[in-house]
Amino acid sequence: MEKKTTVNDIIRLMEEWAPKKFAYDWDPVGLQIGRPDAPAEKVLVTLDVTEDVIREAAEAGAGLIIAHHPPLFRPLKSVRTDTPHGRIVELSLRLGISVYVAHTNLDVAPGGVNDMLARKLGLSGITILEETYREPLFKLAVFTPHDSVEKVRKALGDAGAGAIGDYTHCSYELEGTGRFTPTDGADPYIGSVGKEEAVPETKIEVVLTGSIRERVEQAMIEAHPYEEPAYDFFVLDQRLEEYGIGRVGSLPEPMTLETFADHVKERMGVPALRVVDGGNEEIRNVAVLGGSGAKYVGAAVGKKADVLVTGDIDFHTAQDAANLGLSIVDPGHHIERIMVGGVREHLEQEAQKAGINCEFIESAIITEPFKFM
Repeated sequence: MEKKTTVNDIIRLMEEWAPKKFAYDWDPVGLQIGRPDAPAEKVLVTLDVTEDVIREAAEAGAGLIIAHHPPLFRPLKSVRTDTPHGRIVELSLRLGISVYVAHTNLDVAPGGVNDMLARKLGLSGITILEETYREPLFKLAVFTPHDSVEKVRKALGDAGAGAIGDYTHCSYELEGTGRFTPTDGADPYIGSVGKEEAVPETKIEVVLTGSIRERVEQAMIEAHPYEEPAYDFFVLDQRLEEYGIGRVGSLPEPMTLETFADHVKERMGVPALRVVDGGNEEIRNVAVLGGSGAKYVGAAVGKKADVLVTGDIDFHTAQDAANLGLSIVDPGHHIERIMVGGVREHLEQEAQKAGINCEFIESAIITEPFKFM
């Protein structure tokens, strides 16, 4: 019998791409409504969760909604169905629809919202605007008898250790002598209780990220022949990859601010936008941040951007940016809707690879609250 797809199957796909650790500590990402073991043969992807979106999901037969903006941003003290948030909870539960949120973790994730926006604008040489998360890096050193080196080394590599750039199963080996004395109660792989042993051993060293430390340690213990393997973890100062909010990149050709503003309107599909003129003669280096980016004016200036494309810019931030020589193009918060198609496409590909049977649907409901008149 074919295994039924559950909410948890889809959550695993999302969190392999945009793990919760990428999210800001104030951000309530994850499963907000429903249960992990609920069926999810169809999934609706949306920017926002509204009552209309929930009904749309129900009509499509979707058991799960994946949203970017959390419908429950602050903890509820009650679930009153005469309030907007209470009605969303009540309607979702009544119709049997779970709601999962990937917010700032999807902004930070490689290939996430900000990469989608940067690619939509045609930027190249894309880097992060501001670092928000650094993956801890460790070195594992384990001492192994010669006849088990290949088994242990392979187990480490298969668990993800020793991955450096485009290479996997990277390791370093050093031969030496291990000494030990088994005591009463021991069941030694080599030697006898009460007798000191000197065994030719190989020291295997591999690097690994903190996110896979437990998995690698368990794989090593299971592959190692010793009852109690000798091993050490060392914290390394260097980093393999940095993660962060926003992106910075370059246009293929420089533009005037007016031409660039028209470019943003066309690429983002907005009828109007607000522009702050920072006095740039030309626009080439572009910072982009989906959502509210007022706090990142300094980061954009530090990255030598000519313009910052973001939403929700307030009056005084606009003045400060202009005084710093940074232009701003504000096409609104709703441009984050780019994630609807991006998430649907990504999950379709990953579900197929994982053998997960699920249909992903894009919400057709536009949740932009502003009208341009």
